[in-house]
Amino acid sequence: MQYSGFPDVGELIVGEVDEIEDFGVFVELQEYEGKRGLVHVGEVAAGWIKNMRDHVTPGQTVVCKVLDVTESAEQIDLSIKEVNDHQRSDKIQEWKAEQKAEKWLELAFGEDLSDETYSEVANAFLRSFGTLYDGFEAAAIHGNEGLSDTDLSEDHVEAIVETARENVSVPYVSVTGYVDLESPGSSGVEDIRGALEAAEGNGEVPDEVDLEVTYVGAPEYRIQVQAPNYKTAETALEESVARATDAIGAAGGVAAFHRERQSDEE
Repeated sequence: MQYSGFPDVGELIVGEVDEIEDFGVFVELQEYEGKRGLVHVGEVAAGWIKNMRDHVTPGQTVVCKVLDVTESAEQIDLSIKEVNDHQRSDKIQEWKAEQKAEKWLELAFGEDLSDETYSEVANAFLRSFGTLYDGFEAAAIHGNEGLSDTDLSEDHVEAIVETARENVSVPYVSVTGYVDLESPGSSGVEDIRGALEAAEGNGEVPDEVDLEVTYVGAPEYRIQVQAPNYKTAETALEESVARATDAIGAAGGVAAFHRERQSDEE
């Protein structure tokens, strides 16, 4: 995404070589709308430079360090030589990730992606996650709960989560559900304990699945599942709820499953 305003001194930015002169290189800043900076000849590469085009070419993508900014003159002084290979690789990777995230926004909202919607989602993600990509990654891993700290509408969250789970590659995903367990008999406490043990799988949960059941507030319990992909996680959650329901039902109790937390306090 492109930012308004100016970069900060010391910031690493991605640019495209625009003009090459004897005294330096003009670079279009890819992350700042309408801005370009100058890499003085002494900041292009270490040592004496005989021919500038031996080091840069028009249209080349470069990573630069911001040396100085004079906003009144719209002057941005840059350095290429002060960026090492590791910094360059990390910055390019981050920039490409943001480009991916912008395409995911287009997929999520299609023709409904107005400037207003773009700004709303982008600002919410930047506040909560720092980048667009990290926001989509949180949606892919944690679903709706991953975006709970944002002020996005339910419709926007649903669209983002659906797109994220179809497009973002993550090491694991997380899904959460809640089950209410009640048993009116004299052995109600033991009945519920048995249902919780059943929900946890009695040691039969696949190794690739991490399943945890925690107490929220009577009669509510949280079931959280982490798995390599969304389908596996959802299946494990459904099976956990079914085991708990069968166990409490066999003891004369009842179970009720819901996606959202209902208790007011932990």
